[in-house]
Parts: sequence; C-alpha cells; structure tokens
Amino acid sequence: MSSVDLAETRDRYRVFLPLATRWRDNDIFGHVNNVVYYSYIDTAVTNYYLEHGRLDITSSLVIPVAAETKCTFKRSIKHPAQIEAGLRANRIGKTSAQMGVGIFLRGESDARAWGYMVHVFVDRVTNHKVSIPDSLRNAMQRIEIANTPGHPAA
Repeated sequence: MSSVDLAETRDRYRVFLPLATRWRDNDIFGHVNNVVYYSYIDTAVTNYYLEHGRLDITSSLVIPVAAETKCTFKRSIKHPAQIEAGLRANRIGKTSAQMGVGIFLRGESDARAWGYMVHVFVDRVTNHKVSIPDSLRNAMQRIEIANTPGHPAA
C-alpha cells in the first residue's frame, strides 16, 4: 500500500490552527495549487513557533531554516474554504526538528493533504547550527507525537 492510499486523520495531531484559502490559491483547474500547500505548512509551523515558542522573527538570535519539506496530496480543496492545519512534532533533535502538518477542511476527520517540514536552527548572524532554544523545544515537546498514547512516531 502506498502512502497515498493511507490517510492521516485528525487524531494524529496535537493542536490545530485555523487557516483560510485565498482567491489566488486556486489554479486554472479550479482547485488549490499543489505549491500552495507548502505555504500552508510553512505558515502553520511558523505561527506555532511564534505563538507557543516565543520566536521573535525580527530579533531572535536563533532562527529556523527550512532544510526539507514534503507534502502528500489526497483530495483537492477549492477556494473559498475554511481549513485547519493539524500540527505535531515528529522528531526533535539537538539542532533540528521535523514538524508534521495535516491540512483539513474544517470539521473533516481525514486530511486533504499532509506533510512535514524539517527546520535546522541556526545563529542569525553566523548561520551556524545551534541548539534549539528551550522555549521552542518546550513548545515542540508539548505536541510531540511520541507523547501521544497509541501513536507511533511518524
């Protein structure tokens, strides 16, 4: 069975953030273009860092740099739609973390798309890898999937 045959469900995520489609998200085929899902993933993870990890994008000495992203598409979304991004921390290392994101229509139990973003944390000035700041690490640990009974790490 391929990963496209599997479905990510709402119960696999620890927190949900509201998002909304925009008119410009639709492509000529009348649905949200595949590249836009990467923007949803990036926005959800960044908003979580800002709201829960005390990341200050203008002055934090340590910043996240995207090193890898992936998205699997199951069902299309059309604008206008109210969507939610489910978040979880799949893996938390010393200097990097993988955040899992599911994109759901509001109220649906199966994700329309899902993926992850790996961030490497670097010194803003030198761009060298550094340890994940405690405030961000604590925020990630609160939504770590390994901390969810009955769910293996993704």
